[in-house]
This record gives sequence, C-alpha cells and structure tokens, in this order.
Amino acid sequence: MNDSEFHQLADELMLQLEETLDQFEGDADIDSEINGGVMTLSFENGSKIVINRQEPLHQIWLATKTGGYHFTLREERWVCDRSGEDFIALLSSACSAQAGETVHFE
Repeated sequence: MNDSEFHQLADELMLQLEETLDQFEGDADIDSEINGGVMTLSFENGSKIVINRQEPLHQIWLATKTGGYHFTLREERWVCDRSGEDFIALLSSACSAQAGETVHFE
C-alpha cells in the first residue's frame, strides 16, 4: 500500500466511526473530534479514546483506558499487531466499557 492508499483508507475509517457516533442512540454522551488526522472520543466520565494514523508505518493506533494498540491492514480489515483482534471489535469493547453501555461500530 502506498501513502495515498493509506490516507484514503484511514479517512474512510474515521468517517465511518464519526457516522456511527452521530447515529448513536444510547444514553451516553460521546463527543468526537478530528484534528490533524487524530480522532478523540470524549466520554461523560472524563475518559478519552484516541485514534490516530501512523503514516510512516501505515498503521492505525488506538489508545484506551486499558492500553495502546497498533493495527495493520490485513485482508481488508485492521488487525492488532499484538493480539490479532479486529479494530472495530476492540474499539466497540473499549467504547462500551468507557461509556457504561453497549456501543457497537460496524
């Protein structure tokens, strides 16, 4: 993958996440902000989740209360280098834990 392809895929991912949060119908208030390729999710309890792109490595990084994760695109999905977990599944789990209710990204 070249830099241009990475940017397109990362932009699509961020847009998908933002659209999911815009349509979220739960009770939790989750704010999202994108600035310079970094998406910050802020929760009512003051906790945050940070998602950013690492262009030189062509990776997406995720920082949650439970730790940091690095994801590489494999077979059209972002997979954690350490655990093999899917980005969307891990993000859904982290958001649910920090929001105090089920949050599901697709």
